[in-house]
Amino acid sequence: MAVSAPDLKAFLLATPFFGGLSDPSLDFLMSMLVERRFDAGATVVVEGEPGRSMFIVRSGRLAVSKRANSGIVIPISVLEPGDFFGEMTLIEMQNRSATVVAEATTVLYELTAQKLYACYKADIHAYVIVLQNINRELCRRLRRADDRFAALSVDDGDDVA
Repeated sequence: MAVSAPDLKAFLLATPFFGGLSDPSLDFLMSMLVERRFDAGATVVVEGEPGRSMFIVRSGRLAVSKRANSGIVIPISVLEPGDFFGEMTLIEMQNRSATVVAEATTVLYELTAQKLYACYKADIHAYVIVLQNINRELCRRLRRADDRFAALSVDDGDDVA
């Protein structure tokens, strides 16, 4: 179902993904989003599967995890309203890097690679802003991962050169 809620625009502008977009560009991108609903316990994406879309969390809570070589499932993060995920598949055209499961009833907005490409062709300025927003968020995540890695190294008493 296509997205058209009165408060949706304000919500999207408050997310890191849509920040800085002009009104017409935001309207254009909003028209590309498709609402997806998931019950608690539903798997949204599976690590290793092909992925050609990303999601913005409107409501609910999701758990992100990865499977280690040993088979153990490792919790990575929790996603809540305003967060987005799946963007890596749009940038690097690789399979899903993690599994995402809804912990509560969840509403997501999906943006496909095909729709993002249509944005590129129709509104290059909006496309560049969206990619900058994705890159900023990826940098924030990398910094958090670096901090966690450094904290683990200190906790273990390891010296990292």
